[in-house]
Amino acid sequence: MRKFLYVFLVAFSMSLVLPSCREQKNDSIEDVADDVGDAAQDVADDVEDAID
Repeated sequence: MRKFLYVFLVAFSMSLVLPSCREQKNDSIEDVADDVGDAAQDVADDVEDAID
């Protein structure tokens, strides 16, 4: 159940981040990947805190 929740939250956060990246052509792919990774980590931390 926990893994399913993590996967869902990561997919949801990516769906929020990626459309906004398409509008901005100045960002490099590495910056976008870092932003997605940071967002996924933040979501995972929030979920862990909520579960505890």
